[in-house]
Amino acid sequence: MNAPLSASKKKLYIKTYGCQMNVYDSTRMADVLAPIGYEPTSEPNGADMVILNTCHIREKAEEKVYSDLGRIRPHKEKKASEGSKMLIAVGGCVGQAEGAEIIKRAPYVDIVLGSQSYHRLPDMVASALRDGGGVVDLEFPEEPKFDTLPEATAPTGKSAFLAVQEGCDKFCTFCVVPYTRGAEYSRSVDEIISEAKILVRGGAVELTLLGQNVNAYHGLGADAKDWSLAQLIKALAKIDGLERIRYTTSHPRDMRDDLIAVHGDEPKLMPYLHLPIQSGSNHMLKQMNRKHTAEDYLEIIDKLRAARPDIALSSDFIVGFPGESDEDFKATMALVESVGYAQAYSFKYSQRPGTPAADHAAQIDEDVKSKRLQLLQGLLNRQQAAFNRATVGKTFPVLFEREGKYAGHLIGKSPYLQSVHVRNAKNLMGQLVEVNITEALDNSLAGEVVLDNTNILKRA
Repeated sequence: MNAPLSASKKKLYIKTYGCQMNVYDSTRMADVLAPIGYEPTSEPNGADMVILNTCHIREKAEEKVYSDLGRIRPHKEKKASEGSKMLIAVGGCVGQAEGAEIIKRAPYVDIVLGSQSYHRLPDMVASALRDGGGVVDLEFPEEPKFDTLPEATAPTGKSAFLAVQEGCDKFCTFCVVPYTRGAEYSRSVDEIISEAKILVRGGAVELTLLGQNVNAYHGLGADAKDWSLAQLIKALAKIDGLERIRYTTSHPRDMRDDLIAVHGDEPKLMPYLHLPIQSGSNHMLKQMNRKHTAEDYLEIIDKLRAARPDIALSSDFIVGFPGESDEDFKATMALVESVGYAQAYSFKYSQRPGTPAADHAAQIDEDVKSKRLQLLQGLLNRQQAAFNRATVGKTFPVLFEREGKYAGHLIGKSPYLQSVHVRNAKNLMGQLVEVNITEALDNSLAGEVVLDNTNILKRA
């Protein structure tokens, strides 16, 4: 890769939309641009380069990006009036899906890049500065981008994301990911372990393993055989200083028995799993091309709870998918009642151009979608509140990650991914500490540090 620019310091502003993989990608974009002089800044005003790292999952994703571009444009014009130049780039899934249409509609955009091409950003920057913009790079390279990315930098906090798998071969009828992220690809075990050790040396005590279908992981191990995600987790757990492991997002079709078993065998793997089902109706699951049934999903849940009785579960749900009847929706409500979730995400179906479901004739009326979503979210919110209340009186380790509103007030993360507020926690930032839960709110917990000489489990 060429680095044709001088290393004079320039300001880089990245706005990240959507998933945790995008958060990881944004961090790696900053790593790629650092050798040619770009340093992160917290606002677009005065930046030399702005990157919108976009997501295509939410409703009206493209319009939100164009709206943000409109807000950034005056900063670019101000920069130009001062005799300087601001580059604007659109990356991520909207960039991949829209391509040159973005520059046609917003000609002040200099670069459009896809999720698989950001390792070539220095060359794109050089071309944009030399030729005045109009750079579009949406190619899916023969060599995976991970092979050419620079060494990861230290994380900004005690939790870090680590991409282990990318892409999707599932082709759910509502989803654009296979088209914007490409086919499933798994990084090698050695590459992942090496990056994990760098992140831990940089201060991370918790790693979240990322992938569009993370439990489809099948990376090459040192024994020249493909390793499963369970094997990878066991290897990562041996890293000294790494105290917590999580992974997301999983697909029920790839929830193998060895991965279920590792939830019971490995204490560093947190007792929380996000396992999307989308619908409780087998008819809808078939229409979505999920290739599993509600009964398959419930069997997995039973196995998980047998392996790890205290595991907390999260999921994704879509209501109002084309053709969804009242009976289909009732099946979803019944499944939610049966499982009992600690947390979940639920959305009204929205059409994604280019996906099979977008052209389905039996689109559901928006009012019907809204009423169903309200009912489902009411049930999910009650379940979350009940789960939070059940933690009152319990003691578990909390990783303090950010400051609260008051002096000495810190906010941390429980093993179940709940936010935990603790006052009088001065000097505990970045530490893993035993906390007794004293109060449960709908979306968070409050607690008190256990005051004995074993309370601090991991120091910064």
